[in-house]
Amino acid sequence: MKTALQTLILMLICSSLAMAQNRPDPNVPQGENLEVPEGWEVRLDREMEEVLIGSNPDSADIYFVNMTPGWHISTGPAGIYYHPANTAEGNFEITSELHFFDPGERNREAYGIFLGGKNLDNENQSYLYFLLRNTGEYLIKERIGSETETLQGWTASDVINVYEDGMDDSSVRNVVRTVVSGSDITFHINGTEVASLPASSYDTDGMYGLRVNHSINLHVSDLTYTPSE
Repeated sequence: MKTALQTLILMLICSSLAMAQNRPDPNVPQGENLEVPEGWEVRLDREMEEVLIGSNPDSADIYFVNMTPGWHISTGPAGIYYHPANTAEGNFEITSELHFFDPGERNREAYGIFLGGKNLDNENQSYLYFLLRNTGEYLIKERIGSETETLQGWTASDVINVYEDGMDDSSVRNVVRTVVSGSDITFHINGTEVASLPASSYDTDGMYGLRVNHSINLHVSDLTYTPSE
């Protein structure tokens, strides 16, 4: 049974998106709220000056727009999406509600959140990231400059909702949450803790945002930072 939020998202998106090559249909409705989010930055894994990020699905390589509730992203190359004012420090939680659309044959492409972002506009970038993919697995990695380190490799979890052919709904919903509290960083999917890391080993203060890999069609209905004692 669809939730009210899922129904609203489907009304906004599904009637106007076609899944050819995992990109929106050129006839997706354009309007006041369907614009590239002001102030947001997109950093691709590899510098590509020719990549166009925009709100016109007929010409954009990455379609990234405000779409109430939240944002819609169709990629394109892999990268991170963030607003420089979105920063976290100390003990906190970051939660994101993600609606993943039919991946076609690209079940292994991943999506999720990052935290602890620093120097995101230069070669010394660093951040932690927590991703899901439609194989029912999650991953935790750290990026430092151009290198990445796997902190927990792809791990199966039955709490991950996966998109399957023939589903009545056009998307599946997953809620990811990272909690920094005292000595631990814990990672949660749909209300279940799936992994933890020692907080003393990582600097989690910094910017937070979204990470979306190749050729993914994703609606992000929530991205929330909550400080805690």
